[in-house]
Amino acid sequence: MKKVLSVLIAVFLLTACKQKIQPTDIAKINGYWEIEKVIFKDGNAKKYGVNEAFDYFKIDKNNSGIRKKVMPQLDGTFLVNDTFENVKIRFADDQTFLDYSTPYMKWSEEVLTLNDKELVVLNSEKKEYHYKKTGPIKLDDYGKKTK
Repeated sequence: MKKVLSVLIAVFLLTACKQKIQPTDIAKINGYWEIEKVIFKDGNAKKYGVNEAFDYFKIDKNNSGIRKKVMPQLDGTFLVNDTFENVKIRFADDQTFLDYSTPYMKWSEEVLTLNDKELVVLNSEKKEYHYKKTGPIKLDDYGKKTK
């Protein structure tokens, strides 16, 4: 009985602590995001060290925009191509979704966390993608990262 009660309390705390994304929070998604880790359905995690590509989001006031893969260069620039996904923000039943579309496919991800430094999304395969906010990489002549 104690174990059942403990599990119920833990589940309640986890669901009660879930962040509610407000429409005013959506502007925080704009910019460059670097993936830190993926947590799989079974609880295993894959951590990422250095990433060759970042996700760049640009969402307008109408809650629509694009997501694009960009490759940071050491001089602070990005290599980009013409490939992107259309994104629309959707609010439903206290949940927030990123609805993606390309000419070939449509899919959605639930936004679990969104703030100035962190983005966590859950896809249909129950994989959690954890991102951290990032920006251009610019190294000076001595190999030190500049501000």
